[in-house]
Amino acid sequence: MSITSSLTSTTLCGTSVFPKALACSNDFPRTHLSSPFESSKICLTTHSKKNSTWSLTQNIAPILATRCHAMQVETKELFTPGKKFQLSDVIEGQQFDREMLSAIFDVAREMEKIEKSSSQSEILKGYLMATLFYEPSTRTRLSFESAMKRLGGEVLTTENAREFSSAAKGETLEDTIRTVEGYSDIIVMRHFESGAAKRAAATANIPVINAGDGPGEHPTQALLDVYTIQSEIGKLDGISVALVGDLANGRTVRSLAYLLAKFKDVKIYFVSPEIVKMKDDIKEYLTANGVEWEESSDLMEVASKCDVVYQTRIQRERFGERLDLYEAARGKYIVDKALLGVMQKNAVIMHPLPRLDEITPDVDADPRAAYFRQAKNGLFIRMALLKLLLVGW
Repeated sequence: MSITSSLTSTTLCGTSVFPKALACSNDFPRTHLSSPFESSKICLTTHSKKNSTWSLTQNIAPILATRCHAMQVETKELFTPGKKFQLSDVIEGQQFDREMLSAIFDVAREMEKIEKSSSQSEILKGYLMATLFYEPSTRTRLSFESAMKRLGGEVLTTENAREFSSAAKGETLEDTIRTVEGYSDIIVMRHFESGAAKRAAATANIPVINAGDGPGEHPTQALLDVYTIQSEIGKLDGISVALVGDLANGRTVRSLAYLLAKFKDVKIYFVSPEIVKMKDDIKEYLTANGVEWEESSDLMEVASKCDVVYQTRIQRERFGERLDLYEAARGKYIVDKALLGVMQKNAVIMHPLPRLDEITPDVDADPRAAYFRQAKNGLFIRMALLKLLLVGW
């Protein structure tokens, strides 16, 4: 016997919290059952996505039937004291709280041990990941593919899907997702439109990970950024962070701002050319969540106060044909030896990469230059997310 459900939950065996609960009575007609039973133990196990199938396990005693039906109750994210929550998709920074971040980071540290081990992990053996990238990527795509293979899984990949997939023929994103989910167990997607990841997740019946959606968000980058800050600085509460460069078009800084807002006594400085200032929605979110922020045009002064200088490139691809605006914005804020001279001894320089000329090569040898360590941390975070989405804890 099976029951079709549209719930987003995990397993019910007595006490788990569900969007819907079961109400039971003893008046269910015996003719509706393959065999009558006096009592039943119901273990309903679903995938975390939509249109899942529940399996019914029964302790059969042929006397009396019990009727159970769904009853709507409050919907909430499953999170128990043992830090066992269920992820269904990774779409935006706002979906995480600090307890969830801590739990994901614990798994990431376990992934570091697996990566350093000489033995091959088989945690994701038998699983297939599809990477669907409509925009160029090096670190994100390769780190996801490396993460999947290091855990024993396999990869189906398309690079430049905007040109070399059926999107070039006019196929809708929704139709592409419905097709690709038939070939894989999880989809990692980068798209040129803000909001595309939400559309994909709403369509798919398997997990979707947002690997960047235009100028929208890049949640896995933000997760690895916060993980790096914790690893390098040793704390996340009470820090000062400078977000520098293209703040209007940079999805990484948007997602990072959302995550930093989860921590106490954080101050964020926005340093950017006037034309690419941080958008008001992020400022309003920070204010609403009690996060102190300040805009400045003096990178030297800000860098002397901060624990983290998070540099980003001016994104030429977001300017379209207005290359005059791009040229006016680029080159204004450079991290170089002079900036290192005013930075705190234990501060770090981060960058989501790729860089152009906004960090000079002579900075690389300074121990405070954390951007390549940051990129490596992306592997561990993405290994952790793939494990949690596909096999759980």
